[in-house]
Amino acid sequence: MRGIQIKEYVKGPRDLTVTELPDPKPQPTEYLIGVKASATNFFDLLQIRGKYQHQPPLPWIAGAEFSGVVLAVPSNPKGGKTKFKVGDRVFGASQGGFATKIAASEEKLRPVPRGWSHFDAAGLFVTAPTSYAGLVTRANLKKGDWVLVHAAAGGVGLAAVQIAKALGATVVATAGTEHKLEVAKRFGADYAVNYRDSKWPEQVKKLTPKERGVDIVYDPVGLIAQSMKCTAWNGRLLVIGFAAGDIEKMATNRILLKNVSVVGLHWGAYATNEPEKIEEVWSDLFALMESGKIKGTCFTDREYVGLETVPAALEALGARDSWGKVVVKVPEGQSKL
Repeated sequence: MRGIQIKEYVKGPRDLTVTELPDPKPQPTEYLIGVKASATNFFDLLQIRGKYQHQPPLPWIAGAEFSGVVLAVPSNPKGGKTKFKVGDRVFGASQGGFATKIAASEEKLRPVPRGWSHFDAAGLFVTAPTSYAGLVTRANLKKGDWVLVHAAAGGVGLAAVQIAKALGATVVATAGTEHKLEVAKRFGADYAVNYRDSKWPEQVKKLTPKERGVDIVYDPVGLIAQSMKCTAWNGRLLVIGFAAGDIEKMATNRILLKNVSVVGLHWGAYATNEPEKIEEVWSDLFALMESGKIKGTCFTDREYVGLETVPAALEALGARDSWGKVVVKVPEGQSKL
């Protein structure tokens, strides 16, 4: 197979190279997948430099999210039977996504939704459940809510915009450029506000009925403290991440005075703490995806085809010169996507 192997940590994406490598040797409980598309993530940028919280022992193959076709099933599956068969279309996440083949366990795979391409499905595994679990499981979104989605043109942001709209909310999106604001509206946002304008909280509040503020704040950036200025009584502020770089400190008296809740989401930890919730979230998501209420959020301003384009795709992601999920098509020696 071909892949991007990390033998030593690199300074950045430009140092990555594609080489010929032995095919993966799946464990008895793992599937072998022929990769059709690979999605990029911010943690990929950290991992290749040796700065991520989870670093595999060298050497290892970069990348995680992917979609593809099952080439071989487990020889000793858990529970005695397999969920997928050879030829099935799947997406998932496992170490080694920047390659033409990958091994993955069943819990890290899902079937490609009906009507979806490999290209669109490749970036689903992390973003879609993060946004759904955040909005529904943690923030208890209900029809009629006003939802403020920060960094709305990002991967989790566009997922959040679509999920909130599908469930009957009014969505106010924020982003840092006019183009990204346009993208957020294209994916369903009712209103769009540039958060580079220092008066954005006032603008958001004025959009809401009687200027009462928003019911839910979806924040993958680190804007919770400022968002308190435009949050309604009984509002729910949802901490998804800190893309801006700084971990916020909050005055807890403001939480008390506005009668709001501040909740966090660590989707990856559900596998350990509440595994039953994972199936519930995915079941609800598949209903939305296969009914057409949620569509793929892949960046389409530029096209990335072949593993050789992974460095450019990662650079675009790192420079925030993209929106949605930056996905690389991996067609080498395989059928058309």
